[in-house]
Amino acid sequence: MKQKGDKMSEAKKILIVDDEQDIVETLKFMLEAEGYECFCAYDGETGLSLAKEIIPDLMILDVMMPKINGYKISRLLKYDSKYKDIPIIMVTARSQEEDKLIGQETGVNEYITKPFELDDIIKKVNEYLGK
Repeated sequence: MKQKGDKMSEAKKILIVDDEQDIVETLKFMLEAEGYECFCAYDGETGLSLAKEIIPDLMILDVMMPKINGYKISRLLKYDSKYKDIPIIMVTARSQEEDKLIGQETGVNEYITKPFELDDIIKKVNEYLGK
């Protein structure tokens, strides 16, 4: 009998926001195999409204996307007391030092550059979500 507080009864929610569908689908598949519940958005505007609606336990966010970029989403969430504790893993092709600094300034918790190893992302997610 599962109790309400039982870890297994409620999967941690992860929101993946990236305009590259193959990356989103691959991450979703891998994370769901780890027992997480995944939500997906393919542009910044949808990602931001979904984040506010579902309040995920963690977000995986691309930088360069249509409508709103990942830095702006991170800033908007991190400066709102309701969402500021959501860990954000930024996954991006932008690998310049200045890009990483912008990520830090906007409250990003981790900055992983593309191409990335799936295992690295899974490991970081598990670290943040206590697996």
